[in-house]
Amino acid sequence: MNIIRIILSIIFLLSGGAKLASLQFEILAFERWGYPLWFMYFIGVVEVVGGICLMLNWLAALASAGLAAMMVGALVTHIKFNEWGMLAVATTILIMLAFFAVRNNQDIFKFFKK
Repeated sequence: MNIIRIILSIIFLLSGGAKLASLQFEILAFERWGYPLWFMYFIGVVEVVGGICLMLNWLAALASAGLAAMMVGALVTHIKFNEWGMLAVATTILIMLAFFAVRNNQDIFKFFKK
C-alpha cells in the first residue's frame, strides 16, 4: 500500500510543480481547454498540497479522496477534448486514488473524530 501512496505523491508533486512553474506545455493545455491561468495555478497548489498530504500517514486517506474528486474534473476535460491517451492516464490515477481511499477509509473517519 505504501508504494501506491509514494507513486501517487510523486505524480502530484511533479504535476502540480509543473503547473506552478508555468511550464509551457501546462500553459498551452489550459489555454487549449479554455481555462484561465489562475485555475492552472489553483490546480497546481491543490496537487502539490495533496502530494505532500499523501506522504503524511494521518492525512493520506483524506488526501486521496480529495484528489480523486479533483480527478473527475480531469476526466471530464479529457473526454470533452478527445484526449484519449491522457484520459487513460487520468483514469488510472483516479482508480489508484479511489483504491487507496477505500482501503484506508477508517483513517478518514478517525480524522473527523478528532
